[in-house]
Amino acid sequence: MSLRQDTTRLTDPRTGIQRQEIPVSDAHTVAGAAARARQAQPAWAALTPARRSRLLLRLADSIEDHADEYVAAERAGTGKPEAEARGEVEQSADVLRFFAGALRTGTSPAAGHLLPGRESWVRWEPLGVVAAIVPWNYPFLMTMWRAAPALAAGNTVVVKPAETTPDSALTLGRYCEEILGPGVLTVVPGDRETGRLLVGTPVDAVAFTGSTAGGLDVVRRAGLRRVSLELGGNGPAVVLPDADEDTYRALVQACTYNAGQSCASPARVITLRENYEEVVEGLAKAMAARSAGTDFGPLNNPDQAARYDRVLESSAAGVRHVGDIATRPGEAGGYWRPGQILADLPPQDPAVQEEIFGPVLTVQAVAGHDEAVAMANGVPQALGASVWSASVDTALALAGSLDAGEVWVNCHLEQTPELPHGGRRGSGHGTDLSVLALSDYQRPKTVTVRRPGPER
Repeated sequence: MSLRQDTTRLTDPRTGIQRQEIPVSDAHTVAGAAARARQAQPAWAALTPARRSRLLLRLADSIEDHADEYVAAERAGTGKPEAEARGEVEQSADVLRFFAGALRTGTSPAAGHLLPGRESWVRWEPLGVVAAIVPWNYPFLMTMWRAAPALAAGNTVVVKPAETTPDSALTLGRYCEEILGPGVLTVVPGDRETGRLLVGTPVDAVAFTGSTAGGLDVVRRAGLRRVSLELGGNGPAVVLPDADEDTYRALVQACTYNAGQSCASPARVITLRENYEEVVEGLAKAMAARSAGTDFGPLNNPDQAARYDRVLESSAAGVRHVGDIATRPGEAGGYWRPGQILADLPPQDPAVQEEIFGPVLTVQAVAGHDEAVAMANGVPQALGASVWSASVDTALALAGSLDAGEVWVNCHLEQTPELPHGGRRGSGHGTDLSVLALSDYQRPKTVTVRRPGPER
């Protein structure tokens, strides 16, 4: 096993200028982090739920107390606008507070006399050491989505942040060392090879959020160990003729949040033929009101910008409505891309079939509801979707037919820690958020005791 001494150059997405250079974690560093996590895990798991909860709440307090530091770290690697970064830091603290409370709830089947002369119950035990490999689109929030339930369940965690956005995770790691103790949460910055090295260490589970190709690589390397995957989406939004006029603004706002770099963002608008022209016009007007640089940030890195360019250049869209870019002085070299509305598309157009992961909405027309559902379900991904209609009965019927882990009605991309989030088919498997997420990081053990005396 070779030991690498590489470094990675971090770039400001708003300017394209190098901002920092940090070491890439090599095999020795990764193995050491996993070993420290293994050593710390028994003591962390042995804490009473009340004590573990108090420590996680103390960490949440620390995040809020040092919010400016986390916001600056988050913006450094992502280029997010101040309001987006601050909101996501607040959400991260809220996720941690939720799981600090959830770990004290009982989720096991009731104990009792289930076999003759026996008493039985179920213990939920941690898996051990969890490798959390998180993406660059929401570096801090996705770290918390993975780490908070794993820590709450009694595991220790080794976080591998995305190569371009390690800043907020490294900040978290420093505070975790002080508040939770050494080895409870460790951060190993690096590139894809660092992630492969981490999966190759004797961790007990892998929680991965990223591309389909990356997820398949994790599965191949993880073997029989527990794996939780969130692999992105290409979300449909079914807009019916009776949808509210505000639908267009809401869809464009959701599509351009984080420059469209959200796995559950709306991407493919599906209408009936009778309201197709109205929808294209409404979305075009709404997109014209939002500018990259003023209303949303840049794409994250050169590879992502090249992906956006490739898909848009190869699209055969007959109608294109392109938004504006309004950057500040010095930002001309950043990874800025405008919002776009694409219409008059062939069914197999690359902009429809591929996840662009940018501020783009395609619009397609169908004859009726059944065809709308078939088109919505006609791509490999199945993460998020939405239905827009004034008829609750119609909207709920369509929502029930859509193959997605999360479906919104007359809204999109609205989430809370109390509700589960996860994908199906090409979008992976596993659960983020809600009390259900705890089961991804635990395993049940049934204990049965023979009672003295005659069996009954």
